[in-house]
Amino acid sequence: MAMPMNLRLGYRGEQFTVRFLRKQGYDILTVNFAAVTGEIDIVACAPDETVCFVEVKTRTEGGMFPPADAVDREKRKRLVRTAYHYLATTGRSPKKVRFDISEVTQRDVCTASINYIEGAFVPDKW
Repeated sequence: MAMPMNLRLGYRGEQFTVRFLRKQGYDILTVNFAAVTGEIDIVACAPDETVCFVEVKTRTEGGMFPPADAVDREKRKRLVRTAYHYLATTGRSPKKVRFDISEVTQRDVCTASINYIEGAFVPDKW
């Protein structure tokens, strides 16, 4: 059975973001970390050793709203809870963490642009 179009679009957005981050010197720790609390698209370690929890939002060209607008308050809460879960499960205790959003705008199957927002939001509690 073929993967639905929206899932293919999201998967490609994640692939574009992983390549982008690697070119920027990030180490990819995991992709699609899933827990009972939610899912994190990408967990990466920045060159300065900051652990980054990355939400990827992919849209086709011509959308009316920026993809990051889809990361509302509830989504942010789930991301933070899942980040806590990730750190507890892996035993990592980084000095710094950050929540980033990768806005991927896809022109066609092979071409996309990325607007990478470092520190897109700061959790209420950390």
